[in-house]
Amino acid sequence: MSRESEFLIYCMERYRHHKKLSGKEVTELFEKNGVNNYILNCFGALHTVGEEYLINDIDEFITKRISKIQ
Repeated sequence: MSRESEFLIYCMERYRHHKKLSGKEVTELFEKNGVNNYILNCFGALHTVGEEYLINDIDEFITKRISKIQ
């Protein structure tokens, strides 16, 4: 497994824990909003930040995606 894939799993698990979601809920949320691609494409920068920043960044990304759709 690549470092990027391992990091994506880490992000999903941390996000799940912080938001008190199930694995299925996080998977669906990430897939629906393109978070998986965002994390993989931005791995170089994202893997250097702290957990709180990472969770906030994912929230912001999802919020922006949802607002563009509406």
